[in-house]
Amino acid sequence: MAAPLTHPSIQDGWFMEKSTMWPGQAMALQVEEILHVEKSKFQDVLVFQSSNYGNVLVLDGVIQATERDEFSYQEMITHLAMNSHPNPKKVLVIGGGDGGVLREVIKHECVEEAVLVDIDEAVPRVSKKYLPNMAIGFEHPNVKVHIGDGVEFLKDKMNQYDVIITDSSDPDGPAEGLFGAEFFELLKNALTENGVFSTQGECMWLHLPLIKKVLTFCKGLYPTVAYAYTSIPTYPSGQIGHVLCSKNGETNFREPLRKFTPEQENSLLRYYNADIHKAAFVLPQFAKKALYEQ
Repeated sequence: MAAPLTHPSIQDGWFMEKSTMWPGQAMALQVEEILHVEKSKFQDVLVFQSSNYGNVLVLDGVIQATERDEFSYQEMITHLAMNSHPNPKKVLVIGGGDGGVLREVIKHECVEEAVLVDIDEAVPRVSKKYLPNMAIGFEHPNVKVHIGDGVEFLKDKMNQYDVIITDSSDPDGPAEGLFGAEFFELLKNALTENGVFSTQGECMWLHLPLIKKVLTFCKGLYPTVAYAYTSIPTYPSGQIGHVLCSKNGETNFREPLRKFTPEQENSLLRYYNADIHKAAFVLPQFAKKALYEQ
């Protein structure tokens, strides 16, 4: 009989997430069973069954997704961008190897091709086994998967994608290149004329200077830039942001161009709706001051 799995971030039946990116605080989840431990070529991969949040995917010690609350992040990072474009036919997802963003992208019937690029084959492989409700996106006939570096993939792509969504981990480790100037330039080149770009935008309670820096940089590249956010219990401080950029100066992110029908909102979605789309850009006063006032 194989020895039970162990992991250094799990002690006395509890997983503890600590990071220099959120100093002085930690997130703990009670562990029922450790399901998978692996050192991939790029990162430490851990999956465990928690007592209250279902199966949990952890990369390099940081929670990426839990079965209980993942839909908030996946739906918002996807539909804020998708519904801000008039007719997204070709969509690129960079990162997102768990399949959650793909699952949301293909809910839009106008999508003819959705390409996912993830640097680590371990993430799709493990997610298909332990997070099947997220990885369902991989099975769609319009989906293509490319295992490789997102920056390298973009280098020869010009005017190809209507929407690009960067679903990356935090800007250290394998995702570091996805926050650099070269990457943002390549993204812009790869977008079509009215293309929209959405990226993970960190937490307003923890990272306002970093968010401000990204917004300022993006404003140098795109005529329309905005910050939205969603609530999600298992991400640091229970909140995560989304930076949205459009090559079309007429884009108003706060008003969705396209909407799901009420029936679709009921059957396809668990967090996002047209009202939430508008509300996501309404910031509390401290964040509004820090990000938008000179």
